[in-house]
Amino acid sequence: MGRFVYWMNVSLDLRIEAAPDENGGGDWMRIGEPLHREFNRRAADLALMVQGRRVFEIMESFWPAARDDRTLPAYLQEYGAIWTDKPKILVSRTRAEAPFHTTVIGEDAISRLAELRAETDGAIGVGGATLATALLDAGLLDELLLFTHPAVLGSGRPLFDEPGPGRARPPVILDLLEQATFDEGVTMHHYAVRR
Repeated sequence: MGRFVYWMNVSLDLRIEAAPDENGGGDWMRIGEPLHREFNRRAADLALMVQGRRVFEIMESFWPAARDDRTLPAYLQEYGAIWTDKPKILVSRTRAEAPFHTTVIGEDAISRLAELRAETDGAIGVGGATLATALLDAGLLDELLLFTHPAVLGSGRPLFDEPGPGRARPPVILDLLEQATFDEGVTMHHYAVRR
């Protein structure tokens, strides 16, 4: 059985964006070569990636061209090749097709992702807060891989979306699997969701 791993850069107050449409970037992040090489290593080890439309389109707009852009550092070209070649699932109600070894799932996404998890061996990278929240609420999220940058944003998009009106989410208890420190004070914490 596969494992859904929500992989995200976060601030110390668990924000993934300081402002709308920051698109996974922001000057509060400190992503140098050693950290990006860690991203590359972990991405290469994934069985496949599952991404929401917004994350997929951010990635699609940069990484396929980056793989062959000789003006970029080698580690960015390498990630471009990894992302482009890795099998991917795009969860979207608005797109019917996508390039770069991508299968699109529209309707019944969570039940189809549960089937995919049962049929897959290895880690399945999850990109996107909306998708990760849906997997968490369905009891399907297995792990969190958080790269914490030394910044407190105070507001912005949280790691998980709030439950809908009149709904509550029970506490999610985690077990630490590994941790590491990178340049400029960035830390990595890899957790398993306790069942």
